[in-house]
Amino acid sequence: MNRAGGSRARWTGNPARVGAPDDAAISYRDALSWLYSLQRFGIKLGLQNIERLLEELSKSDVLQAVPWKVIHVAGTNGKGSVCAMIDSICRAQGYRTGLFTSPHLVTFRERIRVNGEMISEQAVANGLTTIRNHVSDWDPHPTFFEVVTALALKHFSDTKVEIIILETGLGGRLDATNAVQSNVSVITPIDFDHEQWLGKTISEIAAEKAGIIKPAVPIVSACQRAEAEEVIRAHAAKCGAPLQFVTKSYDRAPIALAGSHQKQNAALAVAALRAAKIDVGDSAIARGLACIDWPARFQRWDERTIVDGAHNPAAVRMLAETWRESFGNQRATLVLAVLSDKDLRGICEALAPISQFVLLPKIRSERATDPEKLGRVLANISPPLPYSVTQSVEEALALALAEPNPILITGSLHFAGEVLAHLRGEPASFEECAQ
Repeated sequence: MNRAGGSRARWTGNPARVGAPDDAAISYRDALSWLYSLQRFGIKLGLQNIERLLEELSKSDVLQAVPWKVIHVAGTNGKGSVCAMIDSICRAQGYRTGLFTSPHLVTFRERIRVNGEMISEQAVANGLTTIRNHVSDWDPHPTFFEVVTALALKHFSDTKVEIIILETGLGGRLDATNAVQSNVSVITPIDFDHEQWLGKTISEIAAEKAGIIKPAVPIVSACQRAEAEEVIRAHAAKCGAPLQFVTKSYDRAPIALAGSHQKQNAALAVAALRAAKIDVGDSAIARGLACIDWPARFQRWDERTIVDGAHNPAAVRMLAETWRESFGNQRATLVLAVLSDKDLRGICEALAPISQFVLLPKIRSERATDPEKLGRVLANISPPLPYSVTQSVEEALALALAEPNPILITGSLHFAGEVLAHLRGEPASFEECAQ
C-alpha cells in the first residue's frame, strides 16, 4: 500500500449494525494492565495495523456508522490547547463532542471524553476486552497507541457524538489518528521535538506533521518557520487542499488559559471550525473560550504556584514569556523534572532567565532524567543555576514553599500529572506509574 500521507484509503466509519454483547469484560484495572503491557511493542509508526483494526471492528459491528465531523490536529506545541478550545466552543454551541488527546496527566480516562466527561472505567474495561479479543493472535500486534485510538473511536461511536477532535500522538503522517478521514487538518507551530522519530531538521519534522493533509480537505495552520511553511505549502498543493495560515490573534473575548500564545491558539481553533463548516456563533466562541478546563497549561494552583507541562525548548520559551506577563521580573523557585529523551540543555537555558533556584526531585517515571545529570546541565549553562536534588516531589514542594519566590513546576506533562495528583491528595495508582 502507498504510505504517502494523503493518498491512501482512510477509515470513514463503515456502516455496521449493532452487534452482539461483548464477551464478559475484565476489570478496569486488569484491562489497563493488559493495555500497558503493549508498551513492550514500542512505537511503530504506520497505518496498516490501525486500518486493519478499524476495518475489522466495523465489520464485527463494534463500530457503527455515525455522521460525525472530524477535526484532526497535529503540530509540536499547542495541540492539546487547540483541541480543548475547539471542544469547549462546540459544546457551548450545543454539539455533542468527542475529544481524544494524549498523554494523560493523572488518569488514563482523561484521554477520551464525550461532552467533557471522561470515559467511564466500565467503558474502558468493556472496550479493551472487545479489542483484546479481536487482536489476541495478530502478528504484528497493535501497539498501545493504536489500541487506545480504536478504543476512543469505539466510545465515540457508542455515544453518538457529532464532532470528533483528534490530537495526533506522534508526528502525523504515520500516526494512528491519520487513519481517520477528517473534515479539516489543523497544524499548530512546528519546532524541534521527538527528533529520533520525526527527523533532525525543521523541514523533516514538518513533512511528518504535514502528512495529515488529505486530498481536497481544508488545512488551517499557525504561523510557521519559513522551512515548515514551505513544506506545508508543497503538501497542500500536491493534495489540492485549500490552505489558510492564521496570522492574527483572537482578542474579542477573554480566554481561560493564560499567555499571549493562547490567543494565537484560539484564533487557530476558530479558523478550524470555520474551515470545517461547523456552525458556531460568536457568543458560543466567547463562552467556550472563557470556560476551558485544561490543566498543566500555566495552571495557577494558588497565588504563587504555577504548574505547566512545557517539555521542549520552544514550549519553555513560551512559558517564560507567560511567566513575565504574570510575574514581571520576579524569578521563580523552579521545581524541574524532564524526560531523558528531551533537549535538556535547551530547556534549562530557556528557563534560566526566570529562575532563581532549582529543585530537582526524583519522580516515578522510568523515562525521567536522573536529577544528578540534570543538575550537571544546570551547572554548565551560562550563567549556571544553583540547584538541589530532593528525594521526592513532596520534599521539593516543601522546600519551595519555604522560599519567598513564586513557584514554577515544569519540565514534563508526566511530571505535571504526578505533582497535580500529589497536590490533590490523590494516591499514586498503578496507571500513573505506568505512564
